[in-house]
Amino acid sequence: MVTEVLSKSNNVTRLEGVRWETYQALLWDLAESSHQKLTFNQGILEIMTPLPEHEINKSFLGCLVRVTTEVLGLEIASLGSTTLSRKDLQKGIEPDECFYIQNEPLVRGKFSFDFTMDPPPDLAIEVDITSTSLNRLTVYEALGVKEIWRFDGKHLVIYCLEKGVYEIRENSQVLSILSKQIILDFLNKRREIGENALLREFRQHLQRTLHNQ
Repeated sequence: MVTEVLSKSNNVTRLEGVRWETYQALLWDLAESSHQKLTFNQGILEIMTPLPEHEINKSFLGCLVRVTTEVLGLEIASLGSTTLSRKDLQKGIEPDECFYIQNEPLVRGKFSFDFTMDPPPDLAIEVDITSTSLNRLTVYEALGVKEIWRFDGKHLVIYCLEKGVYEIRENSQVLSILSKQIILDFLNKRREIGENALLREFRQHLQRTLHNQ
């Protein structure tokens, strides 16, 4: 039973006193018919409806990950915005995009996951165009996701998990060829170049970088 609506805006609602079973029922009900994202943290539930800017940014960042792994010859398993949750922790979250890279062999061919036994994704993407009072990073920390890229429309922050706590880094650890600045540069170029042309330029940049190493 929900005891209190903590906050509500045009596209974000935050509720307190939500049982795990209620959260799971909402996930099931909304799975096929909604673009809403749910985050659950020990009885607090946040429901967010993404804006177009959010969707454009998350899609492009996901493309950068796919191109990078292709150029590096790495296998990848994309879970998209699959819910990552654990009842024992009373936490659950839906990333904008998430990927297995180093741990891809451990989940290859899997279609169902139990995150008390299966490893969490290596990389998750969070696009936070809308302000939220819920600290989503603490949920990711508890679940053990190795790296988060967080973009607010202007600034990008790379968080890498070190001894159970996120630390800010200038370079990705999961995809070490990428720096925060390179990712931002290509995000900003979308105002000047079409997306396919920009992805071709990004691929060429990576190939040059590898050649010069």
